Amino acid sequence: MDDRLFRNAMGRFATGVIVITTEFEGRPYGMTANAFVSVSLNPKLVLVSIGIHAHMHKRLEQTKRYAVNILASNQQALSALFAGQRKEETEIEFDILDQLPVLQGTIATITCNVVGEHQAGDHTLFVGEVTDIRLNEGEPLLFSQGRYRELTALEENAAR
Repeated sequence: MDDRLFRNAMGRFATGVIVITTEFEGRPYGMTANAFVSVSLNPKLVLVSIGIHAHMHKRLEQTKRYAVNILASNQQALSALFAGQRKEETEIEFDILDQLPVLQGTIATITCNVVGEHQAGDHTLFVGEVTDIRLNEGEPLLFSQGRYRELTALEENAAR
C-alpha cells in the first residue's frame, strides 16, 4: 500500500490539535500532535503517540511526565510553532501545572505520569496516568485533510 494513500485516508479523520509539553534538563519543550486518546476512566489514563525519531520521544522516555495542552481555535500559530513550521524566534511564556510547563489560553490542560510505553511500528504509545486538569472556555482547534478547521454547530432540525 502506498504511504501517501494511507496518509490521505488518515487525514480524513478530523482531530483536535494538542501540544505535548514536558520539562527536560531544566527547560520546557513542546511538540504539536493530534494522536491523543482517552484510555480509561478508572484509573484516569490518556495516551499520546510519538514518533521514535522525534526529539520529544527521548525526552518522555527520560522524564516520564508530560502535559497535554488542547489548543483553542485561536491558537493556530502555537500549533505551527511547535510543529516546527515557524522558524522565527518566538518567546513563549509557560504557566506551571503540577510542576510541568503548560501553555496559556488552552481549552484544557492535562498533566500525566507515564505508566506504560508500548512500541507500535515507528511510534511509541506513552500511556499517562492523569495527575491534574485545568479547563477553560473556548472552541477547539481542529485539523482535517491537511488544513485547520472550525467547529460549527449543526441546526437541530437538520440532525433529525
